Amino acid sequence: MASVRVPARHRLEGALDGVVRDNRFTIAVVFPAVGAVMLVASAEGLLPGPLRFNPYLLLLGVAVMRLPLVAGVAPLFTRKAALGVGALCAYTYAVEFVGVLTGYPYGAFEYGVDLGPMIGGHVPAALPLFFLPLVVNAYLLCLLSLGGLAGRARFRVPVVIAAVVGLDLALDPAAVSLGFWAYDGGGAYYGVPWMNYAGWVLSATAAVTVLDAAFDREALSERLGNCEFMLDDLVSFVVLWGGINAYFRNWIPAVLAAVFGYALWRTDRFDFPER
Repeated sequence: MASVRVPARHRLEGALDGVVRDNRFTIAVVFPAVGAVMLVASAEGLLPGPLRFNPYLLLLGVAVMRLPLVAGVAPLFTRKAALGVGALCAYTYAVEFVGVLTGYPYGAFEYGVDLGPMIGGHVPAALPLFFLPLVVNAYLLCLLSLGGLAGRARFRVPVVIAAVVGLDLALDPAAVSLGFWAYDGGGAYYGVPWMNYAGWVLSATAAVTVLDAAFDREALSERLGNCEFMLDDLVSFVVLWGGINAYFRNWIPAVLAAVFGYALWRTDRFDFPER
């Protein structure tokens, strides 16, 4: 009997699934826990110069933590989805350039840590690697949490937008505490101005609208139900930014991170195999 030839893309997707599935706990818990310790140690001046906020180690850690999301979404990545993601990358760079140069829509700020290669000397080249997963994770969590309401755009889209802003309410104070960036004049919310979150409402609305149009929601929901690790990147978010906020006693952001952790627990996403 002749063997069936498996397309190269499917072989690669299967291999990536296997790597992530076999290393779930390491990727989703160990990497962010070690990352949190190294970032705090860098901020406190406890690491030697070459390791202190090393941009290449930072980008490597982020890329590893993104693997579950990449593996989960890969089978659904059509030409339409690629166009949507490309448009979101372009938007991410454009709005960040405007923000750095004008102070709008996020408020005037400056980067304080080397985040890798910069475009035009102003915006990190890896910016989509930081921004897009927040939107996708929020979208997937809401699909999983809303049940039947997820099928109604008038419920789904506003809830996802709120979730994206909620993630930044947990992330930004920790990043400011570490010195990743600083806002001119500080801000009322752990050094972050409220204008920043008005900007995030704008960016989240644009990103969620494009994402909602670019991907097949039913296919995403089906894959999400069958792929136990698809939200592990959000697990990493909770461990990393929740831990850093707790260290700096940013209690409201730490609680917000814990709320996302509770939502993951309620949707059975803390199901790592026993070691």
